Amino acid sequence: MRRSLVLVALAATSMVALAFLVPLAIVVKNAAYTRALSEAERQANALTPALLITRKPQEIRQAIRSTRYGGQQRLAVHLSVPAVTYGSSHITAADLQEAQKLATASTVERPDGVAYLQPLATSESGIAIVEAFVPHEQLTHGVIGTWWVLAGVAVGLVAGSVLVADRLGARAVKATRALAEGARGMGQGDLTVRVPVKGPPEIKEVGKAFNAMAERVRHLLAAEREVVADLSHRLRTPLTALLLDADTLGSGQGADRVREAVQGLEREVDEIIKAARSGLQPDNSGTDAAGVVRDRLVFWSALADDQERPWTVRGADKPAPVPLTRADLAAALDALLGNVFRYTPEGTRFAVTLVHQADLVALVVEDAGPGIADTERAVRRGASGGGSTGLGLDIARRAAESTGGSLHVDRGPLGGARVQLRLRRL
Repeated sequence: MRRSLVLVALAATSMVALAFLVPLAIVVKNAAYTRALSEAERQANALTPALLITRKPQEIRQAIRSTRYGGQQRLAVHLSVPAVTYGSSHITAADLQEAQKLATASTVERPDGVAYLQPLATSESGIAIVEAFVPHEQLTHGVIGTWWVLAGVAVGLVAGSVLVADRLGARAVKATRALAEGARGMGQGDLTVRVPVKGPPEIKEVGKAFNAMAERVRHLLAAEREVVADLSHRLRTPLTALLLDADTLGSGQGADRVREAVQGLEREVDEIIKAARSGLQPDNSGTDAAGVVRDRLVFWSALADDQERPWTVRGADKPAPVPLTRADLAAALDALLGNVFRYTPEGTRFAVTLVHQADLVALVVEDAGPGIADTERAVRRGASGGGSTGLGLDIARRAAESTGGSLHVDRGPLGGARVQLRLRRL
């Protein structure tokens, strides 16, 4: 935008300057020409008194020498009766005869200048032609200097307009850049960012609107976080009751699994409260995806054994750092494995695989169940064909996209659904 403003100012001012400069240059040249001829006319008229009162050659020559043009060999007197010329003439005989026929003031263009011819009736009824010669340098005296001055003024005007346009463009660009940086900061989760209200009036209005929007978003998200934290906190009472009931189950593998599940649920509630209180600033410290897979399969393997589900895990023996918190990655994996246990019959095989690439870690969960008929609908938030909340795949998708990755659902080699959680590698 700044460059465009400068180019527009340069083009517009240059056209205006040329529109005035060319006519002014012509006027200056014509004015110099007219001024030189006017001076020649005055020099010629200076001889009129002498020619009216005398015809003596010596007195005529003296009158010629007394003028400025006469001293410069540029003044002459042509008498018709007798036919004689005094002074320095620069015209031909044909030019003189033509001037005598016209009997009015005229000019004759010569290669080295212009001759001004002034006819005068003498006392002897003859006609005297007074010739005043103006060389070319006198006809254009001061023209070149004036042209240079005009050109300098034009260049100054163009440079001034370009400078003003550049400053205005820089002001607008600076304000626009501040808006872009503010929008980028909000996009990265910094809700405290505000932009300075500077620049042209329109940019100021945009800045005010941006700040008002940012403040509104901050208030709305703060209220949402408080609601989430309050609701999560309210779950503590029934969780405490469940934990007490689980203690009454006594010992045994089933009782231990129930108590472990209740404790895990309590930890998840604590994480939700912590995340809601901390705001939207992302935690980019990262976690090891392989460690999360191993830990969560310890939990899910017990349920798989009860339901006689064969399962395998591959690629979890090598570290796979990803820019997600442990809780977020565990929630995404639990959502994918929970779908396997919820929507496939008991005894259905499933597999979890970590695929290691240079800049990507793919967490693949696949099963041998009936698969997902409408994969596009399945990944939409709140959409479910099995009576659930429809949030499982959406949780996994948002976790992947927060790292710059993606989620893909298709049919895998086991015959059922295959969900690929592609995460950017740290």
